[in-house]
Amino acid sequence: MIDAAMDDAVGPDGLTVGAAASHVGVTVRTLHHWDAIGLVHPSGRTAGGYRLYSAADVARIHRVLIYRELGLSLDDIGDLLDAPAVDVTVPLRQQRAQLLDRISRLRAMVDAVDRMIEVASTGILLSAEEQVAIFGKRWEPSWTAGARDRWGDTAQWAQYAERAAGRTSEDWQRIADGVTTLEDDLAAAKRAGIMPGSAEANALAERHRTSIDAYFDCTHSMHVCLGKRYAADPVFTAYYEAIEPGLTVWLREIIEANARDRGVDPDSATWT
Repeated sequence: MIDAAMDDAVGPDGLTVGAAASHVGVTVRTLHHWDAIGLVHPSGRTAGGYRLYSAADVARIHRVLIYRELGLSLDDIGDLLDAPAVDVTVPLRQQRAQLLDRISRLRAMVDAVDRMIEVASTGILLSAEEQVAIFGKRWEPSWTAGARDRWGDTAQWAQYAERAAGRTSEDWQRIADGVTTLEDDLAAAKRAGIMPGSAEANALAERHRTSIDAYFDCTHSMHVCLGKRYAADPVFTAYYEAIEPGLTVWLREIIEANARDRGVDPDSATWT
């Protein structure tokens, strides 16, 4: 108890460790550690042998805190504090360069987060005109807002927002071109009478499922749920029927047959 009281006392020739710690906003243990490693030694002692920190010692503690806030290690701080004055600017300039690099990376991260917020709010970082130009005249820009309203609170929408945030119009064009090619191949297979469950139909169903990965990870069970929605939702039905009459039901059938071949029962498939 007496030692603790002395640690918190203010001596006539400086601050004891407790008072110094309180003054600069660190713990007594921290000052003890810095003393032990030679970073900040108290320059005086009381008659009873307790540490006393002079004004110069406290000023050194403040410099340690400043350099630590900049991200320097205690070893580097010690070297910096003990270096000749002519050398002080060298590590400081190095630290400044590192800080500027960190600021640049943090700004890039903020920009990425802002883009994710915007995608999550608007559905896509493209104007209505850009969407039609990229996705074709059958595309309705209102679909993205509708999708956001319906699925905006799902994990899949969050995943979509994360992936979409970094995409440029050129990226979306490549995705749209791939979808167009896929839809042409689906229509051609439907016209050719390709049967659901055949190797060719399964390959097309897999291409369709993996194309959804541009937006979110799609399992075979989720794919079945999507196929059922295509056939039940008038918007989706109209979209696929405009490509090829009967394509909607045929697409649902090849999706279900492909899932069945991979161990998923279409009748009990869930959104997982």
